[in-house]
Amino acid sequence: MTPAITIQTPPHQEHTSFTDASAAVERLIALYKDATLFLQGQFAEALAGNTPQGRIRAFYPEIRISTTTFAQVDSRLSFGHVAQPGEYATTITRPDLFENYLKQQIGLLLHNHKVAILIGPSATPIPIHFAVAGDAALNVPQDGVLSFTMRDVFDVPDLSTTNDDIVNGTEFRYDDGAHPLAAFTAQRIDYSLARLAHYTATAAEHFQNHILFTNYQFYVEEFEGFARKMLDDPDSGYTSFVGPGNVEIAEGGADLPIPAKLPQMPTYHLKREGQGGITLVNIGVGPSNAKTATDHIAVLRPHAWLMVGHCAGLRNSQSLGDFVLAHAYLREDHVLDDDLPVWVPIPALAEIQIALEQAVAQVTQLEGFELKRIMRTGTVATIDNRNWELRDQSGPVHRLSQSRAVALDMESATIAANGFRFRVPYGTLLCVSDKPLHGELKLPGMASDFYKTQVSRHLMIGIRAMEQLREMPLERIHSRKLRSFEETAFL
Repeated sequence: MTPAITIQTPPHQEHTSFTDASAAVERLIALYKDATLFLQGQFAEALAGNTPQGRIRAFYPEIRISTTTFAQVDSRLSFGHVAQPGEYATTITRPDLFENYLKQQIGLLLHNHKVAILIGPSATPIPIHFAVAGDAALNVPQDGVLSFTMRDVFDVPDLSTTNDDIVNGTEFRYDDGAHPLAAFTAQRIDYSLARLAHYTATAAEHFQNHILFTNYQFYVEEFEGFARKMLDDPDSGYTSFVGPGNVEIAEGGADLPIPAKLPQMPTYHLKREGQGGITLVNIGVGPSNAKTATDHIAVLRPHAWLMVGHCAGLRNSQSLGDFVLAHAYLREDHVLDDDLPVWVPIPALAEIQIALEQAVAQVTQLEGFELKRIMRTGTVATIDNRNWELRDQSGPVHRLSQSRAVALDMESATIAANGFRFRVPYGTLLCVSDKPLHGELKLPGMASDFYKTQVSRHLMIGIRAMEQLREMPLERIHSRKLRSFEETAFL
C-alpha cells in the first residue's frame, strides 16, 4: 500500500460572514499574509538544507456570495451585481495591492444584494513562485539546483488553470460549481503581476488607473518633462514620478537614472493619490507587444487606456502632424483572432471619444468645423506587417478603401480589441507621421518643426483627456457596451 502523503498547511481558518466591505478586505489581507508567510518560512528552511517531509501547501483566500432572488438592481449599473440567483466566488491575491478596488466592489455587492459575503481560504493552492515574489531574500532556483524536486513539495504555477476563460466567455465554473465573481482568478493575476515586472521594470504598485500607450520614444521624453513641471507645481495634485527600475522622484529637478538595460516596454508613472495619476507605456512597434502589455495590465483593472502613437495617413488631404481619432477599427493584426474573432465589432465609446475631442479643442484652441483642419475621425486599420507597402498594393489598398480607413498602424486595434475583451474602456488618437500611399515615407530628416510641435501637443491631449476621465464617475466610464449577457459582478 502506498503511504499517504503528509500535507503541511497553516492552521485551518473557517469562512467568516461580513456585511462591511472594509472589514472583509482586512480579513482577506490577514488570510493572504498568513498563507504567504507560511510558504516563505517553509521555503527558506528548504533552501537552508532542511528538506521538508511531505507537501507544503497554503491557499489563496476567496470571496463568496449566495443569492436566491431574481430581483433586478439599478439597470443603469454595468457592474456591482450578479445576473441571477446562485453561488458566486473568486479567489484573491495581493489584497493589499487591490485594497481600494476590493472595498469598492465588495461594497457594491453588499449594497445591491443586501446579503452577507463569506471570506475564507479557497481550495486553490498558492504557487511558491508567487508566494515568495514579495520577499527579495528568496528566489526560486532553476530545476536541479535543490536537493529535492520542487513540484513534489511545493505547488508551482499551473498553466492549465491560468487562462482567460472567464473574460473569453467560455462558461467558466469553479470546481464546486460556483460562478465567477471577478474577471480573473488569483493565479491569472499573479502570473500577470510577474510578467508586468519583467516587461516594464516597474512594480505593479506604481501603475495608475489611467494608462497611455505609445510607440515612439519622443512621447516618453515629453511625458517626463511634463511630470517634472507637475512635481514643481504644489497645486497639481501629482506626488511623484517613477521610471524603469522603480526609481521614484518627488521633485522636478531630481535625478532620474536611466537603467543600463531598458526593459522591453519602458514604463513611467506620474502618481497621484488613490492611483489617480497617469501611466505611460512605450510598447514599441507591433501588435504582439500591444497584446502582451494589455494582457497583463488588464488585471490591474485600470479605469481607461488610450493609444497615442504614430500612424500612416491614408488620405491625400492629411498632412504630417495631423491627428486621427478612431471611431472604428479594421483588424488585420491577427494576434487576437483566437480570443476575439474578427467578426466581433469593437464599438467607439462615447465617453472616451468626447473626452478626446474636448482635449484636442482645449490644447489646439480650435473648435467645431475648424478642428477638421488638423483632425480626422474614421476607421483606423491595424496590420502585422510593417512593410506592407512593399507588397502588391492592389489588395491592401482596395480593402483600406472599402473600409473607409483614414490611418494605418500596428497597435491601435489590438489595444482597443483587448480593451473590449477585458472590459477596460479604450480609445485611440494618432498622429500622422508618414503618407506611404502619397510618396511621403518615414525617413530621416522628414520631421519638421511643425510635426515635432504636433507630437508635443499630441501627448498633452492624451494627458488632458485622462484628466477629464479622472473627474468622471467610474460607473459612467465603464459603459454597458463592454458587458456581455452574463457578466461578473466585479468590474
